Amino acid sequence: MSFMTGLFILFPALCLCFFVALAGRWRNRPPLPPGPRSMIPWIGNLDALPRSGQKEYLHWLRHRDLYGPISSVTVMSQTFVILNDVSLAFEMLEKRGVIYSSRPRQVFCGDMIGWSQSVALSPYSDRLRLHRKYTMRVLGSPTAAARFEPMQEKEAAHFLARILESPGDLVEHIRSEAGSFILNLVYGYKTNKQGSDPLVDLAHKVMEEFAQASLPGEYLVDLIPWLRLVPDWVPGMKFKRVARYWQHNLTRMTEIPYAFVRHKMETQQHSDCFLSELLRAAKDESSHKWTALSLYSAGADTARRPTSEDWTVSALSTFILAMTLYPHVQSKAQAEIAEVIGENRLPTFNDRSDLPYINALVKEVLRWHPVTPMALPHTNVESDVFHGYFIPKESIILPNVWAFMHDPSTYHDPMTFMPERFLSLEGQIPELDPRKMAFGFGRRLCPGRLLAESSVFIIVAQFLAVFEVKTRQNNQDDNHKQVSPEFQPGVISHPAPFDFRVRARGPQCEALILGAQDGHPWLASDAHTLAHLGFR
Repeated sequence: MSFMTGLFILFPALCLCFFVALAGRWRNRPPLPPGPRSMIPWIGNLDALPRSGQKEYLHWLRHRDLYGPISSVTVMSQTFVILNDVSLAFEMLEKRGVIYSSRPRQVFCGDMIGWSQSVALSPYSDRLRLHRKYTMRVLGSPTAAARFEPMQEKEAAHFLARILESPGDLVEHIRSEAGSFILNLVYGYKTNKQGSDPLVDLAHKVMEEFAQASLPGEYLVDLIPWLRLVPDWVPGMKFKRVARYWQHNLTRMTEIPYAFVRHKMETQQHSDCFLSELLRAAKDESSHKWTALSLYSAGADTARRPTSEDWTVSALSTFILAMTLYPHVQSKAQAEIAEVIGENRLPTFNDRSDLPYINALVKEVLRWHPVTPMALPHTNVESDVFHGYFIPKESIILPNVWAFMHDPSTYHDPMTFMPERFLSLEGQIPELDPRKMAFGFGRRLCPGRLLAESSVFIIVAQFLAVFEVKTRQNNQDDNHKQVSPEFQPGVISHPAPFDFRVRARGPQCEALILGAQDGHPWLASDAHTLAHLGFR
C-alpha cells in the first residue's frame, strides 16, 4: 500500500473519529437555558427578538412566565441569555465577574462607527482598566465626587432660574442643565445661557445615534458580520452609509472638545476639568480623548444610559411625572424640606443626611421606572455551566433591570410610586436599594454613579423647595382608576409626553431663586472659542 493510498484511507477515518467524539461531547453537555424552539434551521429564533418600537424589557419579561428566571434564544449561532431574576444577575455578573465582565462585539456600533474604543463597548482588557483607573481617580470616591458639589449647586441655581423665566419649557431646561453640567465637568466648557449651543447640539446628536446603534439585534450586520463587505449599491446596504455618517459625527465629538481643552491650556485660560487633569498627569492623547468622551457617555457603562446627560434627563422627567401622579408624595417631601431647612434658603448638599424622605424619593425615581430598563449586554470570555445550564462562550447576557425593579417578591406593590419603602420605619425593613441595579453590575459598575445620583438629589431637593408641579388633566379613567403612566421604548426610556404645569410656590420662593442666581452669575459661553478654532 502506497503512502498516499494509506493517507486517503486514514484521513476519513480520523475525521469520522473526530466528529463522533465531538458529537458525544455535544450530547453530554448540559442544555442551554430554556427558550422558544427554533422553527428554521441555522436562522434560529430570529422571530423571537423584539421588533423595532417594542419595549425590550416587557418583551423579555414574558420569558419569565414561559421559561423561568433564566432563558435563551439562539439566532444564527449567537446565543442570547435573558436574566429575569435579580439574584441570578448578582450571581452571574458579580460573583462570576471574572468570566462575565466583557462586552459582546458589536460590528455596527463598535467596528463600523468607532464606539469600540469607548469604555461602554470595550472588552474587559488592560485598556478598559486604564480608562476606569483615570475615571475612578477623579470621581470614584465620595470625597472625590464631593469636589464637584459647588459646580452642581451652581448648575441647579441656573436650572431654577430658567424654569422661573419659562416654566412651560421644563423638559428642555432639564436637558440644558444636564448638558451644561457634564460638559463643564469633563471639558470645562460653558454653554450658552439661552438658545442652542453648538457643542450641546453635537453631543445630543452623537448620543442619540449611539442609542440607536447599540440596540442588540437592531442591525443584521451584528449577526452576519460579512455583510459589511457587500458593496454599497446592493439593496439593503443603507446601514453602511448610515455608519459612515455617524462615524463622522463621533469623530467630531471626540476631537472638538479635546482641541478646545488643549487650546485653553496652551493659552492659560482653562478652568480645571476632568480632561485637563488627565493631560497634566500623563501624555496619552488617544486614551485621554476616549476616557473623556466615555465619561460624558458614562451612562452607557451604567446600565445603558448613552450619556450622563440623557440619564439625568430621563430620571428628572420621571420625577416630574411621578409628582403629577402622586401629589401626596410631593406634599410630604415639601413638608420635610420646610421642617428641616425652613423657607429662607435652598437645600444644599450639607442638608442631605437630614432629608431622609428626599433621599428615599430619589431612590424611588430610580426604581419606579429605571432609566435603562435593559442593562448594556455583558458577554462571557469562556463557556460556563450556570445553574445546570450551558452558557456558550461569547453569549450575549441581557439583565432585565425593569423586571428586577418590579418583582413583587422584592418590592411591595411595585407599580406604585412609594418612597416610604426605603425608610427605616418602626417595624419595617427597607426594601432592596435600587442603586445596586441602576448603575450596572460587577466590574462594569459605573464609576460616575456617585456624581449622577448627587446631581438628581440636589435638583429634586431645590426644585421641590420652590416649585410645585401639577397635572393639567384628571389622572383617573372612567372607572376612577389611576391612569398608568406611559414610557417610550429604547435604550434610554423617557416618559411619553404628558401634560403638567409648574409654578413657583410664592413670592418668597421667587426671591430665593433670584438670589441663588445672583450668587452664581452666568459666565460667558465658550461657543465663540469653538468658532475661533474653526468648529461650527
